[in-house]
Amino acid sequence: MVGSALRRGSHAYVYLVSKAGHISRGHQHQAWGSRPAALECVAQKAPGSVVELLGKSYPQDNHSNLTQKVLARVGRNLHNQQHHPLWLIKERVKDHFYRQYVGRSGTPLFSVHDNLSPVVTTWQNFDSLLIPAEHPSRKKGDNYYLNQTHMLRAHTSAHQWDLLHAGLDAFLVVGDVYRRDQIDSQHYPVFHQLEAVRLFSKHELFAGIEDGESLQLFEQSSRSAHKQETHTMEAMKLVEFDLKQTLTRLITHLFGDGLEVRWVDCHFPFTHPSFEMEINFHGEWLEVLGCGVMEQQLVNSAGAQDRIGWAFGLGLERLAMILYDIPDIRLFWSEDERFLKQFRVANINQKVKFQPLSKYPALINDISFWLPSETYAENDFYDLVRTIGGDLVEKVDLIDKFEHPKTHRTSHCYRITYRHMERTLSQKEVRHIHRAVQEAAVQLLGVEGRF
Repeated sequence: MVGSALRRGSHAYVYLVSKAGHISRGHQHQAWGSRPAALECVAQKAPGSVVELLGKSYPQDNHSNLTQKVLARVGRNLHNQQHHPLWLIKERVKDHFYRQYVGRSGTPLFSVHDNLSPVVTTWQNFDSLLIPAEHPSRKKGDNYYLNQTHMLRAHTSAHQWDLLHAGLDAFLVVGDVYRRDQIDSQHYPVFHQLEAVRLFSKHELFAGIEDGESLQLFEQSSRSAHKQETHTMEAMKLVEFDLKQTLTRLITHLFGDGLEVRWVDCHFPFTHPSFEMEINFHGEWLEVLGCGVMEQQLVNSAGAQDRIGWAFGLGLERLAMILYDIPDIRLFWSEDERFLKQFRVANINQKVKFQPLSKYPALINDISFWLPSETYAENDFYDLVRTIGGDLVEKVDLIDKFEHPKTHRTSHCYRITYRHMERTLSQKEVRHIHRAVQEAAVQLLGVEGRF
């Protein structure tokens, strides 16, 4: 894993990244939305050191795997920057919920929480959501850990339990989330989610239903593909109906009338039954969100034993890319006025179609190496490339795997596409960055270069 490798090669890494930064500074244009590569050294240090983040100190240990590139994104809060496309999506969703769902006092039924700290405990991110200790979503290779007990949230669901425990029964949570992932136009280590939860009492759920007073929320039966063991079929069907009706109204508000929708059964540890919502957009079926009936064990543990509810979560970038026809997720971090001015609209519901910026030519370089005998994770390599290349890297593809017939060693070949969003890159500057990637892969990941 990259954690142990980074400790072994920390001095070499600082040198290699500084070397790449020196080359980059030789050119007057810096990658948009990124810091100089010289600053992109790894935040992780030897056990006993600390990382300062949002005014708090976190001791580091052998679980720490944050890079300065990711840390530099914490606190940017694109979803709260007025007229940013992610802010527009958030405001449109918020406005819809405020108008559609009003409490008895005439105030909005759903409260909105869009400034919660992205630093959470592993209990909040996993255990509170009933995610098993051995579940693959906990892997270091997929998450950014400050240490063994604290991390950057991997989803806004990490706040569900706390808000339920505080007595809230209808709320939206919006925020930045962090995951180690592949590199392409659809993936970035920081993105933004919007989460919604609604609970119902027996009276609220069955109000208006004929003979509703005789119906019950709970029973003791067996779990099936259609319901939990503690829910009556009547209660589950009504919650599922309300959830799907709520989401159909929301998507209609965002995309307009006449949109074809379908529901695909899926699995999440914290909801059952669970669904993915897909829309037919321009003749193509696109998954836009996940949702389901909340696991009663989660609801009970938060102190709402007399209620039943639903939850859903959607990606703001995902919706914005579909709605506004934005082709590359890196653009959301751009400070280019040509991009930002397109979203300064007088009315948040005004239609916007992104006009592409000039697309500068790509430069492609391959890198091949033998994998180390110890555990190797592709996300370690992707994280290394992001840290050194920053937003100059458009995508990384694993184009070849080879196992030597005699030694049984495995070789990977990756194709790295470099493209600046605001100017033409020279082969010379890309060659120096690519060389720094090669050297860092050897020093930090323990690979044997084939270059």
